[in-house]
Amino acid sequence: MIVSVHFADIGVRSVRAALRERPRPDDVPGLRYAQTTFTGAIASGPPKLHPGRAGLMAAWDDDAALDRFLAEGPLARRLAGGWHVRLEPVRVAGSWSPMPVETAPDAARDDEDGPVVVLTLGQLRLRRALPFLRANSRAAGRAAADPSLVASVALAGPPRFVGTFSLWQSVSAMRRYAYGAERPEHKDVVREHQTKPFHHEAAFIRCRPYGAQGTLDGREPVAAAAMAQRTP
Repeated sequence: MIVSVHFADIGVRSVRAALRERPRPDDVPGLRYAQTTFTGAIASGPPKLHPGRAGLMAAWDDDAALDRFLAEGPLARRLAGGWHVRLEPVRVAGSWSPMPVETAPDAARDDEDGPVVVLTLGQLRLRRALPFLRANSRAAGRAAADPSLVASVALAGPPRFVGTFSLWQSVSAMRRYAYGAERPEHKDVVREHQTKPFHHEAAFIRCRPYGAQGTLDGREPVAAAAMAQRTP
């Protein structure tokens, strides 16, 4: 199993059309799950939408299935001018029943401190929407200010899907943000969710990025993360 994440600036009208074009596993060979999304900035304060940027997150049997989609899929053609990345899931916390995540037995290579992607997925409890937004704003503001965060996108698929994509220079940098004593905002959000859940269902998926194509905001983020890690 692999995961792909795609972003493209296609215009407001085309974003709405793209959301209606979500691929279905019954129609696309090798596709296990797909979610098309609106996108926004990960930052403190109220959500900051990026109205002309579409997102797609998908799970596939293998690279060959993704390659076929990229070559033949109508939505892939619509998103072709943007950026996409291939991800190997290595750790999962929580669960996401629409997309049971598989990790290879040797996937969690803790000795590798290279670039890492974290996906957060949530099926929002609507009555907890305001507390979620307040809590998430604190953690998002801290993440956005972290120099080790290379790229980040907030995801939303009405009426209930919310998520985030974040690419970090290294596993150690991501851990300092998520668990470090000097940066409690993320831990506070996790603790609040555990006490009174924001979501009906939620998952946090750590992934190894291993292939990317195109650009996002004028650069290729995985290459930028690797370069930043090598720079003293």
